[in-house]
Amino acid sequence: MNDAVIVDVVRTASGKGKPGGALSGWHPVDLLATVLKALVERNGLDAPLVDDVIGGCVSQSDEQALNITRTAVLAAGFPEQVPATTLDRQCGSSQQAAHFAAQGVLAGVYDVVIACGVESMSRVPMFSTARGADTSGTLLRGRYPEGLVPQGISAELLAVRWKLEREELDAFSARSHHRAAATADAGGFANEIIPVGTHATDETVRPGTTAEGLAQLKPAFPGTPGAERFPEIDWRVTAGNSSPLTDGASAALIMNARTAERLGLRPRARFHSFGVTGSDPLLMLDGVVAATHKVLDRAGLSIGDLDAYEVNEAFAPVPLLWQHALDADPERLNARGGAIALGHPLGASGTRLLTTLVNQLEATRGRYGLQAMCEGGGMANATIIERF
Repeated sequence: MNDAVIVDVVRTASGKGKPGGALSGWHPVDLLATVLKALVERNGLDAPLVDDVIGGCVSQSDEQALNITRTAVLAAGFPEQVPATTLDRQCGSSQQAAHFAAQGVLAGVYDVVIACGVESMSRVPMFSTARGADTSGTLLRGRYPEGLVPQGISAELLAVRWKLEREELDAFSARSHHRAAATADAGGFANEIIPVGTHATDETVRPGTTAEGLAQLKPAFPGTPGAERFPEIDWRVTAGNSSPLTDGASAALIMNARTAERLGLRPRARFHSFGVTGSDPLLMLDGVVAATHKVLDRAGLSIGDLDAYEVNEAFAPVPLLWQHALDADPERLNARGGAIALGHPLGASGTRLLTTLVNQLEATRGRYGLQAMCEGGGMANATIIERF
């Protein structure tokens, strides 16, 4: 009864993260406020009971500046006494928000807490926070004198080191679209998507995608600064086998199990184990393997005990190398499609994956599910949940 339980999880449908995208006309505060308001309303929860709201957002500048989670809480009509904070663990920001929320419940600090995330990549473009500034400093340059590289180069390096050929990357990416489209056609996303205006269908899913069509795309990163340092790269990563720029928001209602029972709410899952780790900041994206081993060890489980895994598809090499390293069942990996199809609204992706994972476990009557995300700067989060 001291468990940290997931009562509900919701998200917006994805919007293309560019001018003219389905959600580009919506202020990011309003996107997040929409899912926060829906989350409490559809569970009949009195908003004053919320002890805290912890949100993820990566580009915390311009319209997403000054603690956007607090602004969204007020915009959603929550009482003024409900606090909120915004954190940045890069792509895993809202997964980390869910960790902090659940850990606060387990510690007895919270009874009711919301973890959430938002990113409007159409209105606040990626890298807006830095604006060309020196983000390294003298001491970091002393440790890495040749400098670090953008994520696209890291993805290419991983493809080379794990011998992931272009054909495999494109086939995996096409499969992501097919699985997402099939889930949508079967109504599998209906329980999790909160309409924003009239938008209630993922705009980034392309049902007609084929590996042959993706093979025609040119590599995306040959001109990236620092690429000349790595002659072994033969350029396999394209816009088609990477996640698209995306707008979106998502949220999870997390409680102490006793509180959920007292309020008459049925928990859908509980948090079982947590893991977070740093990794080589040059390769940057392979930390999902170490984080998964860490969380499995803490849980006392093996990969075979898991019924579903959500590994963020920032770039196709990431879930593929994870699958090979863990000898994981490809049928259980991103069974509803991943970020290549469903989009990657940076700060919102963590609780979006959690939303997908909970619903997949329920649909298949699975027991354990794992979520893992690579993160900028060489980090990764992993979470194991257990369906009730």
